[in-house]
Amino acid sequence: MKSSRILFLIAASAWVVFTNNPVSAQQTTQVHYKTLKVGDLDIFYREAGSKEAPTLLLLHGFPTSSQMFRNLIPALADKYHVVAPDYPGYGHSSMPSRDKFSYTFDNLAKVIDEFTEKMGLRKYAIYVQDYGAPVGYRLAVKHPDRITAIVVQNGNAYDEGLDNDFWKPIKAYWKDPKSKEKRDALRFVTKYDATKWQYTHGVKNPDLVSPDGPDHDQFLMDRPGNDEIQLDLLLDYGSNPPLYPSWQEYFRKYQPPMLIAWGKNDQIFPSAGAEPYKRDLKTLHYHLLDAGHFALETNGEEIAGLMKEFLGKHVTKK
Repeated sequence: MKSSRILFLIAASAWVVFTNNPVSAQQTTQVHYKTLKVGDLDIFYREAGSKEAPTLLLLHGFPTSSQMFRNLIPALADKYHVVAPDYPGYGHSSMPSRDKFSYTFDNLAKVIDEFTEKMGLRKYAIYVQDYGAPVGYRLAVKHPDRITAIVVQNGNAYDEGLDNDFWKPIKAYWKDPKSKEKRDALRFVTKYDATKWQYTHGVKNPDLVSPDGPDHDQFLMDRPGNDEIQLDLLLDYGSNPPLYPSWQEYFRKYQPPMLIAWGKNDQIFPSAGAEPYKRDLKTLHYHLLDAGHFALETNGEEIAGLMKEFLGKHVTKK
């Protein structure tokens, strides 16, 4: 009788420890760093959360990689399956030479589309920022049935978002793509000062910006040949505005629930690019944040909170 009582107390104690131990939650939100073969390319990605939960596909901008989501992923992984790939030429994915891979937004979207296929992602919400918008919207137009919701953080889909001084030398290059002078005039964007500026400009409190972000980005952008890759993509960004009408038609026809969480102090994609979304979306949660281009660096907790509220309303379980 005494031994039975001891065993009961041990079992009860073990249950209390188990139910109060956050290990299982930590395991769910713990980020895994993986590589998936897509054709001849190794596509690096970060993944966390249960695969039984709704999927979020996080699509990064320039000149960064999935590292821009390093804090957001664990903040959402308790309720969502979060996947953040690096594009070819970015982060830890393959960086094939320009004679073996054409660095265009069509090709970036094609690779990410194939990546989602190999991952078995049949339904997913997308988070688009900067270059992530032309990649993500290509996926949405091709697979409208797969997109459960869209989170837009400084990602453009309207002409109003490109009507500022930042884009003038880039547009000049689009008009004269064979001009070495106009190409060379854009090389500053591949240098550290420009990378750091993207992280710090328009930020209310620069002390909140970790140097790890721009340093990580620049280290990878300084790989031999990567500067030419970036200039190729700046040139090909001119392929995106002609697609804006088809993206806007997708918004109007399919009405994906959308959250705008936009750094209003961004000089690359200013808030003028956020406003036109109101014309086409009926279910739109609209927030202009006191932040710059990489709003997650300073307003990550705020954005995570907005996403949890938004996704909780509009994205159901698998």
